[in-house]
Amino acid sequence: MASEESLKIQLYDNLGSLEGIRADWDALLAEFPHATTFSTWEWLAPWWRAFGESDRLHVLAFRDAASALVGLAPLALTTLSVFPTRLRLLRMMGDGSHDSDNLDLPVRSGREAEFSSALLDWLEQHARDWDICGLHTLPAHSPVGLRLLNDLKLRNWRTFTSTHPHTVVELPENWETYTKALSSKERGKIGLRSRRLEKKYKVQIRKCTDEAELDSLLAALFELHGQHWQLRGLPGTLRSPARRQFYGELARLLLARRRLEFWALELDGRIVALQFGFRHGSTVFSLQEGFDPEDASDSVGYVLRSQVLKQLIADGVRCYDFLGGTDESKLRWGAQVKSYLNIDFARPLTRGTLHLSLQYKSAETKAWLRTNLPQPLLRVLKRGRGILPEG
Repeated sequence: MASEESLKIQLYDNLGSLEGIRADWDALLAEFPHATTFSTWEWLAPWWRAFGESDRLHVLAFRDAASALVGLAPLALTTLSVFPTRLRLLRMMGDGSHDSDNLDLPVRSGREAEFSSALLDWLEQHARDWDICGLHTLPAHSPVGLRLLNDLKLRNWRTFTSTHPHTVVELPENWETYTKALSSKERGKIGLRSRRLEKKYKVQIRKCTDEAELDSLLAALFELHGQHWQLRGLPGTLRSPARRQFYGELARLLLARRRLEFWALELDGRIVALQFGFRHGSTVFSLQEGFDPEDASDSVGYVLRSQVLKQLIADGVRCYDFLGGTDESKLRWGAQVKSYLNIDFARPLTRGTLHLSLQYKSAETKAWLRTNLPQPLLRVLKRGRGILPEG
């Protein structure tokens, strides 16, 4: 078994010190075949400034004998209140606000075994600092995630796994091939709705390329997104000051690296729909969107999506990732349902193990009830004493 001596581990507990390894971090991601925006400084640093004040940073950098950065474990320590006690949860930096997907542990190819062993050695040596480790929304093919599962089993640590669905569109080399793969109904709607809009208005679709217009476009996104949710009697996620701060800083960092995919649809000079996303390599991630409810009958969000996809295909994008969720508005675009991997583990015979056992047993019970109980009885339980929360 490899030990921590084979890879030198350095702990970074604040953003100031972590910024000093940005060049090495970027170089590591450039060689990591599964890298996404969610593992970059541009995502994680703004996220931490917006949401991380109640956590403690625990980023582990793994270096070889030549001091080259071999792998990175961007972790953070937080506290769970579990009656009648409190547990210390070590989780991925970026986890906890429901903004981050595809969180991963980037490692140079071929070094996964060393990294996994060294990480678990480190966790064992610092056992007094944590009770539970939760690695959530890992890509299902995460090399380190899969290696960790094997090594955790060998060490007899209690390990629990679950999955979370997300949807991805694999894009071909041209628009014609893409539309042929859609249903005939969907192909017809794309052309019909675009032409109908162009007959009624002067239509302009543009991408944000100038930092000077970021604030106004973000303000429009926040407003239109909020209007949509207000119709449902809900505030919407973009009402949060922390999330608005996060989007503002994130957008500037991504724009500076030409990775921002922030698109707007204007009708007669009025912004009626926006889509906020970002590009990493040949993949574009669609994070958020908003449209004017007064223009819903003109399907402005639909038209903007179709025209953005057409332009992205021409620009060489080969994967359009809708991130979490499997609703019909995503599947209609030819999206395939895939899964993230969640790994939770704790050392044997600890209160962390007890908590995870109860947590997963409860989840299994609720899933069984939702599948097997009659719908009238399910509604009674949901409206009752919180026995079966909405799922």
